Amino acid sequence: MRPNINYLIAAGFVALIFLTIIYVTAILPASTFQPEATRAANVYVEGSPQFKGREIYRREGCFYCHTQFSRYQDREMGELVKAGDYVNETPHVLGTERTGPDLSNIGGKYPDAFHWTHHMNPRVVKPGSIMPAFSYLNDQEMSYLVAYLQEVGKRRKPPAWVAAPQEYRDRYHLVAESVDVNSSAAANAGRGIYMQNCAQCHGIQGRGNGPVSISMQKKPANFTRPFYRSYDDATWFWRVAEGVPGTRMPRWYKTLGDESMAYVAAYLKTLPQDAETPVANMDDIDRADKMDMNYWQIEAAKNSLGQNDPFQAYAPTTFKAAVGGAH
Repeated sequence: MRPNINYLIAAGFVALIFLTIIYVTAILPASTFQPEATRAANVYVEGSPQFKGREIYRREGCFYCHTQFSRYQDREMGELVKAGDYVNETPHVLGTERTGPDLSNIGGKYPDAFHWTHHMNPRVVKPGSIMPAFSYLNDQEMSYLVAYLQEVGKRRKPPAWVAAPQEYRDRYHLVAESVDVNSSAAANAGRGIYMQNCAQCHGIQGRGNGPVSISMQKKPANFTRPFYRSYDDATWFWRVAEGVPGTRMPRWYKTLGDESMAYVAAYLKTLPQDAETPVANMDDIDRADKMDMNYWQIEAAKNSLGQNDPFQAYAPTTFKAAVGGAH
């Protein structure tokens, strides 16, 4: 029986499409994409503890649950990876699922004892973890595995001790072209936005003592802590935009524009961060019935107690005359 020519033509087109997909998605990238090694690229010398640990990592199927590629939109996972970071790794162990956390930057993050304990009994250091125990590994194998984990991402350094995700660094870079966050004008504008949206929780002076904070189990941040000196402009912008996980702080990017958030960041930078002023008792809480008072009256009362205000010079002229000039 002679085959129908139409079926042969259709089969030919299907085969052509299939081969084209294979070529475009596999063969072409493999033959043309040759990235150069970055400084974060690891070289696993055969026979070294790191090499043997990587073999154990593969053998135990750790990459079924853990990835080793931090993505552009990832949070709290460290610096982004680049293709050149993996040029020396064949076969790769990048993984495809995140049943467990990403391990791109795990190297040097915890001491050896943590990894050893974590693999012997994960629930000891991570309550609620669904990771199986690897207590059946002997001491030698465990030491190799720990050596490998301490090498992963060790050379990939963030730009600062506390750094915003790359997505927000790029986003802030764009808004900084129109907003000078180091200017007094931007900080003064941010002060108004802060008073309207943030002071109820964080307090007028940023001490985390706003009237709403009384009902919060997780208290608002106290911006007078020296810790906040490590925040750069992009990190302030990021925290204002997305809040802090585990707290009741809203994600302000849903209601404020980028410029408004940059103004708030400009103001937060001016708060004193050289010595922490803790909230010790209920008398330290900002009174709710005072929140709607004229702000400059509040500042006058504050300054009369000897608390300097770097923005007093920007008070309305009529107010300065009423209180006898700037403090």
